[in-house]
Amino acid sequence: MGLLTGEALTTLAVALAIFLLLVDLMHRRVRWAARYPPGPVPLPGLGNLLQLDFQDTPHSINQLRRRFGDVFSLQLAWTPVVVLNGLEAVREALVLRGEDTSDRPPMAIYKHLGFGPGAQGVILARYGHAWREQRRFSVSTLRNFGLGKKSLEQWVTQEAACLCAAFEAQAGRPFNPQNLLNKAVSNVIASLTHGRRFEYDDPILLKLLELIQISLKEDTGLVPEVLNAIPVLLNIPGLASKVFSGQRAFMATLDELVTEHRESRDPAQPPRDLTDAFLDEVEKAKVKPESSFNYENLRLVVADLFSAGMVTTSTTLTWALLLMILHPEVQRRVQQEIDEVLGQERRPEMADQARMPFTTAVVHEVQRFADIVPLGVPHMTSRDTEVQGFLIPKGTMLFLNLSSVLKDEAVWEKPFCFHPQHFLDAQGHFVKQEAFMPFSAGRRSCLGEPLARMELFLFFTCLLQRFSFSVPTGQPRPSDHGLYAFLVTPAPYQLCAVPR
Repeated sequence: MGLLTGEALTTLAVALAIFLLLVDLMHRRVRWAARYPPGPVPLPGLGNLLQLDFQDTPHSINQLRRRFGDVFSLQLAWTPVVVLNGLEAVREALVLRGEDTSDRPPMAIYKHLGFGPGAQGVILARYGHAWREQRRFSVSTLRNFGLGKKSLEQWVTQEAACLCAAFEAQAGRPFNPQNLLNKAVSNVIASLTHGRRFEYDDPILLKLLELIQISLKEDTGLVPEVLNAIPVLLNIPGLASKVFSGQRAFMATLDELVTEHRESRDPAQPPRDLTDAFLDEVEKAKVKPESSFNYENLRLVVADLFSAGMVTTSTTLTWALLLMILHPEVQRRVQQEIDEVLGQERRPEMADQARMPFTTAVVHEVQRFADIVPLGVPHMTSRDTEVQGFLIPKGTMLFLNLSSVLKDEAVWEKPFCFHPQHFLDAQGHFVKQEAFMPFSAGRRSCLGEPLARMELFLFFTCLLQRFSFSVPTGQPRPSDHGLYAFLVTPAPYQLCAVPR
């Protein structure tokens, strides 16, 4: 009986192996299509998962680009991926083929946070009615609450004054500016989403910032990629809560703030902020079952706007101050322009930007050099399309290598150096560059771009107006090599802020 059982098990194992190989071949058949992009040979079942370094994905992508060109393919388990590199390929995909490439791939790893057909937020929402509805609402509501208006400018410059006071309290001693920058930028987006400002020692703010950093780390590495590629593993009891504990805690904290709004909302009064405006839309949508305005989606939209609105801008400012202490001659020239245009007392306004070409060039060059979102957010094709002559079938995940555009050797004079002259002509006038894509491009470009541009200019100018920054005496010169964890952040560093 034992021999019979062994034979049966052997037969079953062989049959299962053949079945899995056939399934694997079925998922790979797309690679055999004419004009499908080339790429490394995938392993059965795992595809190219083990051939990528998910602790430094941009480096792996750039290595493969050297082998296979600007358009190449990968297989992540059974998920087909095409990677696009260089200005021409990325621009063709995002702008010229935008209708074909603006979908988002399903993200199984976020289902435990509440993602589903009726609640997708705005950043990761599938390309269609719900996304259009939420993007239109987010953009128009941010404008209603001051984006592009004097009122929000004044809010940012007032927050910049609080930030400068916190810098001054360091009394010239060495400190890491990142936490203070996180708090200041968070208060700007909190004013729009929650109608409030947090003191820098507020426990809620400190908790949110800590959980955002943990959440970013949980999104990076091999484990989330494997779980996204093989979502059946997420059915293992307790796995999601263990692997993504920071993300769940972040959402729970935001839920508390949303609940406060629901309890205190007075429909007879104008909305206080974006959350109130969304709650009003939920009431209107109760007779529209197809609407994306519901309580489940509210928490995801607020989470998208708060986390994305905070972390990218504060990280860029952290890079900006690092580059100022590494390039003191650039810092002095910015301060000279500030003194000529603003003096020491008047707070900057967005209208001043047109008269400050060098400062504007420096802010743009910080964004280009820092390159904080090198692979952007994945896209997916909603129908068969072509890029650079290659066929990309419907349902293919797209990685857009924005780093290859921001540091394209065919476009930039010194692509791997901090060089503000990239954005200046021979007469010192600011010039726009087509390859400047830190916010991506096309239909899914960052909806917070106008807010980020305003914050970067006003915060940076206020700080350089008030302080001179330097490497602390006796400390080694910090590195300008970034650390990858979805975002590219500077290695921890300290500086001294001396009032001017």
